[in-house]
Amino acid sequence: MTQDTPVTTVPHVDLNRYLGTWFELKRLPMKWEDTYAADITATYSLEEGGKVRVDNRCLNDEGKPTQSIGQAEPVDASNSKLTVTFLPELLRWIPFTSGDYWILKLDPDYKVALIGDPDRRYLWLLAREPQLPQAVIDEYLDHARTMGYDLSPLITPRQSGAQVSDAMLAQA
Repeated sequence: MTQDTPVTTVPHVDLNRYLGTWFELKRLPMKWEDTYAADITATYSLEEGGKVRVDNRCLNDEGKPTQSIGQAEPVDASNSKLTVTFLPELLRWIPFTSGDYWILKLDPDYKVALIGDPDRRYLWLLAREPQLPQAVIDEYLDHARTMGYDLSPLITPRQSGAQVSDAMLAQA
């Protein structure tokens, strides 16, 4: 497929089922994400007003625990298109500082998710478990390819299944 193929989302996401911890298994490179980060997780929890707290954690390239807190907000009733920002809370009012977080493919049991953006710059393969069968990974990546994503620079972070805890962050 080509860039002319539209990027589409799943028809509907039950946010309550989507909440919780996800392991990052694959992603396209991003300038603000450490290429060598490991044990990357994203934990989503519901805030007042229907917004979602995003708690990203990982071990950086030096093996030190890091955390980034953001906020996501659905843009329509489908809950499959969200905007997300990692600016400090007092600066979140600034326009054009949030990114698109589109749920492109989602396992019916909410165990595997493919996230991207309409410009095909960003892509993440997330799962509830730190490992997936290769056939499942291939299925989700093939879905991204059909929408015109270039997966040649895809990153596979080391994922041991360990999670950065609050205690680890406090000691860092």
